[in-house]
Amino acid sequence: MPSTRRLGQNVAKALGIKLEDPDVDNVTRGESVFSMQTADSFVELQPTSAEWLAEITPSGRDIAAYFKSLFPFLSWIGFYNLQWFIGDLVAGITIGAVVVPQGMAYAKLANLPVEFGLYSSFMGVLLYWFFATSKDITIGPVAVVSTVTGTVVANAIEEFPQYKDTPWVIASALALISGAIVLFIGLIRCGWIVELIPLVSLAAFMTGSAINIAAGQVPTLMGITGFSTRDSTYLVIINTLKNLGKTDLNAAMGLTALTMLYLIRFSCSWAAKKFPNHHKLFFFLSTLRAVFVILLYTMISWLVNMNRRKNPAFAILKDVPRGFTHAAVPAINSDIISSFIGELPATVIVLLIEHIAISKSFGRVNNYTINPSQEMVAIGVTNVLAPFLGGYPSTGSFSRTAIKSKAGVRTPFAGVITAVVVLLAIYALTAVFFYIPSASLSAVIIHAVGDLITPPDTLYKFWRVSPLEVLIFFVGVFVTIFTTIENGIYATICISFAIFMFRVLKSRGKFLGRVQVHSVLGDHLIGNDNKVMGDYGTFDGSDSSLSPPTRNVFLPIDHGDGSNPEVEVASPYPGVFIYRFAEGFNYPSASHTLDYLGNHIFSHTRRTKTDTFARVGDRPWNDPGPKKGHEENTALPTLKAIILDFSSVNNVDVTSVQQLIDVRNQLDRYTTPDVVDWHFACINNRWTKRALVSAGFGYPTPRPDGLHSRWKGIFSVAEIGGSESAAAAAELEANEKEQEQHLRPTVSNTKSIPSDPSREISGPSAASSFTQSASAPKNKAPDFARAVEPRRVAVHGLNRPLFHIDLTSALQSAIANVKARDEVEAQGGPDIGVTV
Repeated sequence: MPSTRRLGQNVAKALGIKLEDPDVDNVTRGESVFSMQTADSFVELQPTSAEWLAEITPSGRDIAAYFKSLFPFLSWIGFYNLQWFIGDLVAGITIGAVVVPQGMAYAKLANLPVEFGLYSSFMGVLLYWFFATSKDITIGPVAVVSTVTGTVVANAIEEFPQYKDTPWVIASALALISGAIVLFIGLIRCGWIVELIPLVSLAAFMTGSAINIAAGQVPTLMGITGFSTRDSTYLVIINTLKNLGKTDLNAAMGLTALTMLYLIRFSCSWAAKKFPNHHKLFFFLSTLRAVFVILLYTMISWLVNMNRRKNPAFAILKDVPRGFTHAAVPAINSDIISSFIGELPATVIVLLIEHIAISKSFGRVNNYTINPSQEMVAIGVTNVLAPFLGGYPSTGSFSRTAIKSKAGVRTPFAGVITAVVVLLAIYALTAVFFYIPSASLSAVIIHAVGDLITPPDTLYKFWRVSPLEVLIFFVGVFVTIFTTIENGIYATICISFAIFMFRVLKSRGKFLGRVQVHSVLGDHLIGNDNKVMGDYGTFDGSDSSLSPPTRNVFLPIDHGDGSNPEVEVASPYPGVFIYRFAEGFNYPSASHTLDYLGNHIFSHTRRTKTDTFARVGDRPWNDPGPKKGHEENTALPTLKAIILDFSSVNNVDVTSVQQLIDVRNQLDRYTTPDVVDWHFACINNRWTKRALVSAGFGYPTPRPDGLHSRWKGIFSVAEIGGSESAAAAAELEANEKEQEQHLRPTVSNTKSIPSDPSREISGPSAASSFTQSASAPKNKAPDFARAVEPRRVAVHGLNRPLFHIDLTSALQSAIANVKARDEVEAQGGPDIGVTV
């Protein structure tokens, strides 16, 4: 290590780099007597790059844990039991009955034959449980992803007509590419990326998509043809209204099916409230309403069209192939990729945000935590492998997940049971699917997407939290309706990010003032012993260890936090300012927040030397002084110290630190020949301390008059190892138990002996007396009963006296040193050049 260090020093010398030794104590032994005589010293070492590399470099155990985390089922499969299986069986069969009609309906949204919805449903529920961190999620075809896929397929066929008869080739390629992207994000554990998409964007996207899907299904519901349902939503609505006269018998099959779906839903909801003892029965009846309606209208269709299969009275599905007839290796070429490259980002975003939002929501409801990165692995694997059996893009379904959760699912293994149900449908029920009315499937879709629309009550809550985000919501919905779903996603995300950046760029902190408050318990003032602290929170009291009736708190001087405006927020001390950052302290916000800091200080202080400029012409153009006939306000204090509250600052960067240096230099010129003391409170990051120390902060600035050598440091200390500490309490409890165990046999042997009051001993010493050695004094308390002298240690390093644990200690230190300098000047000491 010394040779490496020496080599680094030689290289730095050759490059002209002036190295700083982080271990050098820059304080000229100005610590307070209190901190040095009654507390152990502590010198805080700066973090190093080697430490950082060690933290981010995975160990062998980390690598093993990573590979184990890829298969979460290993942590619970060994505990699987019959009770879990029964819950999974009920939930799995229920979801299987729901996903079959939904899968076929959503395939129509994707411009694909209905069997591809079954393929995607099968692969989604079969593969998910291997990689799942949520027991409730059901992966498969969903309305929004199917709509996006349908748009991609339609655009691709328009550009490459050769795929008109095989549209599933486009859909499978889209699933494979988008799945590979999501899988990669999950494998590198970047699931946090979904946090960049705010909730309001998700709500707007879901609402706009639901309106888009419902509007696109109304023509099929009514039997209206002659225009494209893939146009913008407003055009589809206009064309539907124009062509209402073309409504045919399909409307009877669609409108009545939609009415029945809502009738069953509301009836079961009412009955569950009316008969709470049977709420489980009504839940399952409501859950299976789509199955019942499809079976009913399939039977009606069979009765109507059994003798007219080639010319049915209304649109039906007709032939649905049995089995996985489209299983093949997905075709990938430049033409196919170029056909959907523009929609690929939107597809990936939709796959992610819908699934992660649903899984997080149900995780909170059912008291478990999901791993977003691992959920991306599950989505990615499903979409990469599903195309080999004909599947198209799929993700978590909100409606089926809610049903699965209420059905009492116990583990992700329920997906395997659902897969068996779907497999039976693919091989055994395809003949029945022939007569399913298309209008009834559209009714199922419209009924399903209705739950995706954000209700007014939720919007009102958004308004209460952030009115501006309600505007973003409506912008996203309108963009979706008047353009496309993809544009709606991009618009809400971009606007939300722009507003966030504006808030960061234009953020400014708060100047704090001091308020002395009481704590009240009921009608009693806590600590009301008539002993108050000093005027500015210093240790002026005779016994500072007593809890004072008042304590200092720091509030914004403009009452911007909503505090009572009648409470007078006093200045911390003449010439001392406390500034709290609002949105961190990094390069986007550094300039604006420091400009506000400087402007406020200039307007509330005066120059230290008022005769700095002998003539008016010597003054700079941007500081011309008071107007003619007016004199400079000498009642204002001179700037003494600035206290920066870093409680909201996690880290700093080169730009923010450099701008802080520039402000320090500017204020030093303003206070010349004095210098400004910079105190920092509540720094919660070692790297932030290192950056500030590198910029010359953290210790007193050398002064021409030498007063920095008389610095009075106030340090926060903590007691460890005393009788009141947690360790001492634990030790006392353990010793007491041990003494009781030694005492019990003695007591049991003396039960027949009459008690002698003169020999009775009560309390802990009674038990301890039995264990003392013969040579020990009988009146000596045992070791565990004696009070341990507490040991005091410094909380923060003594080598950084201007880094404080809280605002109170920072203010105490600032005031103590301002007063000390004032005392020196009052005694005829070094003159700092104040001229009034």
